[in-house]
Amino acid sequence: MAKFHSTTGRGVLRGLLSKIGLGKARDLDEIASSPESEWKRPWWIKTVNKPTVDIDWDVVERFDETKIQQVSFSKYVGEEENKRLRKQKAERTREWIQENKPNYTLRDRALDIAVRQGAVGNSFLGFANDPEHVKDGWGGALITPESMGVPPWQGTPEDNAMMMRAALKMFGASQVAFLELDEYNKKFIYSVDNDGKRLDFEDVDQAYEEETRRVIPNNARWIIVFTVQMSEELLKRRVGKTPTPFSAAAAGNAYARARVIFDDTQIFLHCLGYYGLMAYWFNGLGIADAFAVMSGIGELSRLNRVITPEYGPMVRIFRLVTNLPLAPSKPINAGIMRFCKTCKKCATECPSGTLSEATEPSWEVKGPWNSPGHKTWYEDSPKCMAYWLKATASCATCFAVCPFSKKDKSFMHHFVEATVAKTPIFNSLFTKMDGLLGYDIPKDPESWWGSNMPPYGIDGLKGTRLE
Repeated sequence: MAKFHSTTGRGVLRGLLSKIGLGKARDLDEIASSPESEWKRPWWIKTVNKPTVDIDWDVVERFDETKIQQVSFSKYVGEEENKRLRKQKAERTREWIQENKPNYTLRDRALDIAVRQGAVGNSFLGFANDPEHVKDGWGGALITPESMGVPPWQGTPEDNAMMMRAALKMFGASQVAFLELDEYNKKFIYSVDNDGKRLDFEDVDQAYEEETRRVIPNNARWIIVFTVQMSEELLKRRVGKTPTPFSAAAAGNAYARARVIFDDTQIFLHCLGYYGLMAYWFNGLGIADAFAVMSGIGELSRLNRVITPEYGPMVRIFRLVTNLPLAPSKPINAGIMRFCKTCKKCATECPSGTLSEATEPSWEVKGPWNSPGHKTWYEDSPKCMAYWLKATASCATCFAVCPFSKKDKSFMHHFVEATVAKTPIFNSLFTKMDGLLGYDIPKDPESWWGSNMPPYGIDGLKGTRLE
């Protein structure tokens, strides 16, 4: 069994352990090779035959869950007291919102309700027009400014942007940025959504949906763009250049987490007196990468997809249209698109030959599947999908081999990123070094099952540091 610790200074360590009462701690090699090391917990935790709580098995019996207080509270305190307490809660909630009491404001309540409500299924309209089926987590109706006797939440665009970034990060988003739908950015909203319904803008107060179209009010002038991080550990599990179901699992997991973020965000906005409009499906409504570029999430790349400074291409990108005023963020230049001119690793490693190996980007599209009007390395998408079907698994080799996808555990990685952003002179060298150091080597898919991954399989990727 491989050992990833140093035995240097073990005598010193034993002396220290002895002084703090742990002198009988087992040898580190013994710990590493023991069965319990399969679940990698701190070495001082030991398994025992009996739990630390005493149990009388002669008394223990199967329990009726309806007896717990959450279910039978009124039985234990009486129906009148139950009604009094719940009425008092509703009255205090309303009073404190009206008083704008610190920490109990409309905004605070909206956050609480959004995360407790959980996923209930999302739609284009969200909860703007028909929220009656959505409860506040306590069994009561979802609050609105109107029901609380206050106006919609009021904040400057800058304050609103800070609020929404904080909320979406709590809901599970990795990055959050904003964009105003001016006459140019409106062109990134699809003319027809992915289920065939037309997307129109109209001078109306509320969004609505008909059999053949969806209508976005002209007062919905802002886009919330957010990303969900994917697991590098999953995406790198392939056999040579051949993908495995692990790459599909990485993307699917990100979409599943995005569903919760959409739900929470729509509920949060509704409680504040606003709405968030999404598409028929997560990849609908508008061109995700275009919004991500214009809002500064990342830069367009040889993938003809966005690469972010924090996570490389290891993200899925999502968007909502809202009528909540938001201070827009600006595009960025981190030297990423310039780096792609000399790198070409994604294109040379692409098993289907989908990606362009040309040095310079082009205005010329490859086919009707490309959105024209931007200078990039257009991909031959049907080749990619045909390969997916042949391989029986969605391919993500291009993501896995990208030099910007590596984990962020070394000072040198920060140095390289800063250098790439400032000058292209070392870009070719950095690409070669990336290969020499083995960052693009596939990982054995079978080994993943025993790898004891952290939540969502995200193990120390860039952006996990506290900001």
